[in-house]
Amino acid sequence: MNYQEWELTIPQTITNDPLWSVTAYRLASFLGDICWQDVTKLMVDRRTISLSDQLYRAVGSIGANLAEGYSRGSAKDRARFYEYSLGSARESRDWYFKGRFVLSETVIGHRLELLSEIIRLLLKMIPQQRALAIKEPTSSYLIITESSSAGLLEEVPF
Repeated sequence: MNYQEWELTIPQTITNDPLWSVTAYRLASFLGDICWQDVTKLMVDRRTISLSDQLYRAVGSIGANLAEGYSRGSAKDRARFYEYSLGSARESRDWYFKGRFVLSETVIGHRLELLSEIIRLLLKMIPQQRALAIKEPTSSYLIITESSSAGLLEEVPF
């Protein structure tokens, strides 16, 4: 299943909410669904049972914190929850990397790129809420256009 097929399965009660217009939220929700199969594979190996739980919680936290932050009344509160989401995205990327011995190289590559895209989006959203720049050294997050990110959403490895 690719992103467009997945998006057709989302109920209108979710897609009609203004939160759905936030690209980072949509990508986090997509990742949450495809992560299900990844953690199922990780649970088969006794050495990665705990890792699978941590991964699923971290991935789920990305969208959950975006949803909670989006609903806050002040920009300061929104930024705080978006920062929690950023932390969860980076934590998820770390857990995926640790799962590379069980999950395929293709799956790991796809998930790391998708998480990097979510991180990039959050790094733009947070300063917009705070009206300040995040103090990070220049990073290698490339700006991915719709055409270049299509591969992340079209051919989803499992």
